[in-house]
Amino acid sequence: MALLEVADLRTHLTSRRGVNRAVDGVNFKLDTGKSLGIVGESGSGKSMTALSILRLVPQPYARIVGGSIRFDGEDLLAKSEREMRRIRGGSIAIILQDPIASLNPVFSVGFQIGESVRIHQRLSGAAQLECVVESLRRVRVPTPEARVKDYPHQFSGGMRQRVVGAIAIACRPKLLIADEATTALDTTIQAQYLDLLRTLQRELNLALLFITHDFGIVARMCDDVAVMYAGRIVEYTSTQHLFTNPLHPYTRGLLNSLPRFARWDEKADRLMAIPGAVPKLLNPPSGCKFHPRCELAEEICTHEEPALEEKTGQHRVRCWMVESAH
Repeated sequence: MALLEVADLRTHLTSRRGVNRAVDGVNFKLDTGKSLGIVGESGSGKSMTALSILRLVPQPYARIVGGSIRFDGEDLLAKSEREMRRIRGGSIAIILQDPIASLNPVFSVGFQIGESVRIHQRLSGAAQLECVVESLRRVRVPTPEARVKDYPHQFSGGMRQRVVGAIAIACRPKLLIADEATTALDTTIQAQYLDLLRTLQRELNLALLFITHDFGIVARMCDDVAVMYAGRIVEYTSTQHLFTNPLHPYTRGLLNSLPRFARWDEKADRLMAIPGAVPKLLNPPSGCKFHPRCELAEEICTHEEPALEEKTGQHRVRCWMVESAH
């Protein structure tokens, strides 16, 4: 049985202008000790999927309208808010993009890590302090015994993100969600942080869910990958298969837009780009949501949406023109 199983998840955002289907029938599984990357452009529904798993969608404008989220054999959508508060930060933890927004500037980092330990493990005193110091040590913060008394502004950006990681792992979660967790870091610090996450995954036997727009992170960190577009998964396979044999035109477009030194010659003086933009989901196009930007689109694509179907092995894709994409 998978640790996390999301089936036909649908999350809608409601406004005076109408309904935005931010997450529209998403399905995936994640096993203990494995990692899954959800990748796509901004506005594709990646972060809203993560927030839906934790049931943290912004109320009252957003709500989960259908589907199921099963975690460790239990349906999270059937849990009360009190039960979800025990799960968040306990069994499921999240690392967000901006560590400054994640940390309270008026409390020491030791207090903030300890708060999670108090709530979920009911530790206090010396046991709590020992757990806090060990969490900082695991994320490789130097001299953790001394730094527990420091405040967020006394840490560099990279170290603040490590503190956020310490809060996330303090209660030994089974699932860790990283939502664009390395975007604010420079390249060198990002590489170190990814190595740290990989080490934590191995030591704690974590399941990792990466929300990212960076295929480099997917290639480095993820066993499987789901490509999202306009609220739906359009391709879902192993990371190796995605890079060696991408099937969906959108995936191929994303990969072709990546910088490659070989392209910088007399014949190619600029990067390839996907024309257009992600559609507004208040009034999405009919048929395949990608067809207005797709060079392979034909008549059927404009009025009938394809299903996410298995093509080869565990490789699933949502496209009428898969054979033409090769």
